Amino acid sequence: MIDYSFSYGDLEIFLLVFVRITSFIFVCPFFGGRQSPNLVKIGFGLLLSILIYGAVPVVPPDYHTLIGYTVIVLKEVMAGFLLGYAVQLSTLIVNFAGTIVDMQIGLSMVNLFDPNTNEQSTITGTFYSQVLTMMLILSGMYHFILKALADSFTLIPVNGIVINSDRMLSAVTAFLRDYIVIGFRIALPIFIITFITNVVLGILAKVSPQMNMFSVGIQIKIVIGLSVMLITVIMLGDASNYIYINIKELMNEFVYSMQSG
Repeated sequence: MIDYSFSYGDLEIFLLVFVRITSFIFVCPFFGGRQSPNLVKIGFGLLLSILIYGAVPVVPPDYHTLIGYTVIVLKEVMAGFLLGYAVQLSTLIVNFAGTIVDMQIGLSMVNLFDPNTNEQSTITGTFYSQVLTMMLILSGMYHFILKALADSFTLIPVNGIVINSDRMLSAVTAFLRDYIVIGFRIALPIFIITFITNVVLGILAKVSPQMNMFSVGIQIKIVIGLSVMLITVIMLGDASNYIYINIKELMNEFVYSMQSG
């Protein structure tokens, strides 16, 4: 016989689950982020909480006062924020690559509003970000992100978060290394071509000083940069794969840094 009872203690645990999931959605791009209305994010968080609640290990929180329960709520908020922030940090790699590309081809002054970060981003970084979002949908990577969020309740029980600063620092340091390497690898083809173009323009400026290489070079670099970007756009699939691997590793490291063991 199925038990449909829902006691006051169950409500306490459900609210803690809801807090962690909603905090994750408020930070994580694609699922919520800053571009989605707050009511949509709260509704989606409530739906996920109802679906995940049955699979959460039931561990009654140990508290005696309202302040104690508030501390537990803040712990769950921190857990959700850190998991969502791991995804957001990894998606910022393409913005870094786009900034390098635009600096090389002369489009660094062209900025667009990025709804994910709520800041101004370069036009190429915004383009790469939109491509990454489409790859996220086509590859089904969002399934892993949701599964990792659900599994976090098993690895980090409710009121079981313990921040290990040494593990967190190690995870952030390793991420910063991969952040620069992956971002530069995405922009490397355009960086090499524009570097060779600058060398050729420098030689031509010495050979024929009467030519205004500054005005000519800006147009040439834009045309060559956009042409190389069009040719190498097929490589964004492999770049997205590197970023998704980075998302998995960073989420695993953040979960590991919040475990008590």
